[in-house]
Amino acid sequence: MAAGEDITESRLLLAEYDRIKEEQKARIGFRDNLLYFTLAVSTAVLAIAVQNKHAQLLLILPVICLVLGWTYLVNDEKISAIGRYTRDQLGPRLAELSGAPGAVFGWEGYHRGDANRTTRKRLQIAVDLFTYLALPMSCVIAFWSSRDVQPLLLTASIVQTLALAVLAWQFLRYAER
Repeated sequence: MAAGEDITESRLLLAEYDRIKEEQKARIGFRDNLLYFTLAVSTAVLAIAVQNKHAQLLLILPVICLVLGWTYLVNDEKISAIGRYTRDQLGPRLAELSGAPGAVFGWEGYHRGDANRTTRKRLQIAVDLFTYLALPMSCVIAFWSSRDVQPLLLTASIVQTLALAVLAWQFLRYAER
């Protein structure tokens, strides 16, 4: 800002908008890359487990999917929170200050009214649940069906199953919003 320019509330709010949209953009890129990374790591773990014929290696995948799935979910929630904040707080404050009729940052609400949005959201939750829950659970089930089951690994796989159930609940809980 040049010397002598006023720092107004509207300028501060617009600067805040720019910053949180940058954060949202970065989080979207990170979240989307997490999905691709999870699929690549899953393929690698499955290939190694099958090639070496060690079913206990399959128990690596649930741990990876738990960590990456939780990170994905947290980023997805923050992306949504930024959108809510922009629609519910920032936009109305700027509209009031500017005296502009109607909504400021119209895209923030407009794209949510798309007729296919519900279908896309349901398909996305299905992809998320498959990637972060069905795939690792299939590894646990394959381990349980193998000859490599030992008491300690069985206990670990049960704990993983419970943790995956909690992650599934969190995915579904956030999807309802």
